Amino acid sequence: MTISVGDKLPDATLTHIENNGPEQVSIGEKVNSRRVVIFAVPGAFTPTCHSAHVPSFIRTRDQFDAKGVDEIICVSVNDPFVMKAWDEATGAADAGITMLADAQGSFTKALGLDFDAPPAGLIGRSQRYAMLVEDGTVSVLQVEESPGTCEASAGEGLLAAM
Repeated sequence: MTISVGDKLPDATLTHIENNGPEQVSIGEKVNSRRVVIFAVPGAFTPTCHSAHVPSFIRTRDQFDAKGVDEIICVSVNDPFVMKAWDEATGAADAGITMLADAQGSFTKALGLDFDAPPAGLIGRSQRYAMLVEDGTVSVLQVEESPGTCEASAGEGLLAAM
């Protein structure tokens, strides 16, 4: 079953690389009593993810702040070391975006938003989406029809839906 507006976000443990190495992060704790944007990409460094999706949230960060968003989180089914390198390559953390690895894809599967694209070498990846989560409940959800499209799930698309 795919997550929908009005559903509680499932808890999962994701990974973030800090100065002391990998750190486990509870997504449930991240969204509890907070207003959080979560967007997901099929893969770090993939063309649309790298050139369109992350940059859309970097350039709209201030607009999300103005709407009372406490944190913007990017999730990808990649290992945390890849996510750290991608963070450094995009400047995401400098822009205030938290990069979290869903290395086993457990969060993505719990959302019902996993997919496979063998011709592109993408197995067990996340569909491209963006959501607003308020106190653990999904209040806005934008899922792209195609993994190569970044419109409804871009920063501007989510802002327009809010």
